[in-house]
Amino acid sequence: MDPREIERELREFLGKRFGGAVQLAGAVPFGAPQQEPDGEGQDDAPLPAAAPLPGFDLKPEQLEAYLDQFVVRQDAAKEVLATKVCTHYNRVKLFREHPGESRFAGVGQIKSNILMLGPTGVGKTYLVKLIARKIGIPFVKGDATKFSETGYVGGDVEDLVRDLVREAGGDIRLAEHGIVYIDEIDKIASAASSHGPDVSRTGVQRALLKPMEETDVELRVAHDMVSQMEALEDWRRTGKREKKTVNTRNILFILSGAFTGLDEIVKRRLTRSDIGFRAVERAPTDAPPSWYLHQAAPEDLIAYGFESEFVGRLPVTVVLDPLSEEDLFAILRNPNCPVTQGKKADFKAYGIDVHFEDEALRKLATLAHRQRTGARGLASVVEAALLKFEKKLPSTEIRRLVVTPELVDDPVRELARLLADPADADLAERFERLAAEERAELGRAFATQALELGERCRLPVGAQIADLAVRRMSARGTDAEEACRAIGEAVAALDRFLAAFREQHGIALELTPEARERIVVLAGASVAEVEALCSQLFSNYALGLNLLREHTGRDTFAITEDAIADPEGYLNGLIRENYAQ
Repeated sequence: MDPREIERELREFLGKRFGGAVQLAGAVPFGAPQQEPDGEGQDDAPLPAAAPLPGFDLKPEQLEAYLDQFVVRQDAAKEVLATKVCTHYNRVKLFREHPGESRFAGVGQIKSNILMLGPTGVGKTYLVKLIARKIGIPFVKGDATKFSETGYVGGDVEDLVRDLVREAGGDIRLAEHGIVYIDEIDKIASAASSHGPDVSRTGVQRALLKPMEETDVELRVAHDMVSQMEALEDWRRTGKREKKTVNTRNILFILSGAFTGLDEIVKRRLTRSDIGFRAVERAPTDAPPSWYLHQAAPEDLIAYGFESEFVGRLPVTVVLDPLSEEDLFAILRNPNCPVTQGKKADFKAYGIDVHFEDEALRKLATLAHRQRTGARGLASVVEAALLKFEKKLPSTEIRRLVVTPELVDDPVRELARLLADPADADLAERFERLAAEERAELGRAFATQALELGERCRLPVGAQIADLAVRRMSARGTDAEEACRAIGEAVAALDRFLAAFREQHGIALELTPEARERIVVLAGASVAEVEALCSQLFSNYALGLNLLREHTGRDTFAITEDAIADPEGYLNGLIRENYAQ
């Protein structure tokens, strides 16, 4: 589109939407590109380097162990997802680091796009989000029912690829290694009728074929006003029309849906095979629908309403089983449960600490199971039980709450009881017991990653670091992974300070592991606190150690834990010791 035409349409749009209150800005006429004084466009200036891509080196068992911390049951699904996602990104890394060297690189790439089958509320979206977070790549989610073949009814299937760029902060290279997750994909299965197949649904399937394999998606499209404004601004600035595209070769597509009725299709196929000549696995008596989903084959998906080319782009199938009442209870007991942790955060915003008793969680699981919505029902029953407490307690001096079975049964009565006797000795004892149990459980969760953290950060992960991690996890509602990340960032800030000190003064401070640990603990694993603490601890070290360097010729000095406790005394001791020698 001609930039002047874009300008005209933008002015008309703004005029209709805002009247004269909003005008297009620009020191020069909008239709004219801005030039540098020497006549050269600004695009000749060097662009900032793109952020490095994630160095993916996870093993399938490592990713599966990470998922086990958050997701209850679904062992088969976690195994398949962890294996295929790890393989996909390790293969991408192989080809990126050795372009053209592998004999496999030139024969085409069959991506491990994944199809997830399972009822609502079993953790499909949660699993994919966890994987993307662990890897450190952008992730976007879309709803298949909102897409049309060519847009723009609810959206274009390629809009999700463009959204990856936004999630990647504009880094196209990073976006080209992201994950696109499309839910309710079963809703675009074509429904045969007296008028023939459902063309609109098959059209969406066909529109997904190229992005799921490999294609170039243009970032700037006519229906996206923001992208057109960006294109216009680039033209004004540089005088050039730059075409930006995103290649989907390494983007992993994960599709999911409930697939209601697919079990009947599988059942009919197995029944036909059973009375024919092909040997099949016999269905157990009163087999649930999920059993048949595990036996689903490509021909069943085609019979369900998907085109064979579409099914062929999804070589990996994952089935998630319905959640039982016991599963829901296990989810609530998980220290990483987003429902209970989210509710703790709600009360923590008012300075109130909350703990849940197991029997209360079991009652909540029973109530949620009756809703038949999987884990989605957990949030609603927890909200119903605690809403009145969340409203009333912030206006009181009460700062502790125990969610008991009695509270779940009758919240109104238990709220009145708590208000009448906030210092109830029985509730206080139950709170302290639950708090101690939580700290012990968080400590065990952190211990599983302590060895990796110590190796990565070069510090001893002893009682002090473990206690710091547990305090952060308890106070902030984070998991062990997040605690390790925060501690790792604090250590990285310490290393940056030491590097800057050496570059500025020509003197190296070699901290012992114990000294490094002590600084991180004192700073509470806060990057800003580490920087401030180091500046304070070593404020006089440049001058004092420079005198020692002139006297001894040394430019490297060991800093022990004693220096952290008494920096001035330690420095004076170093000076006295060396001058005495």
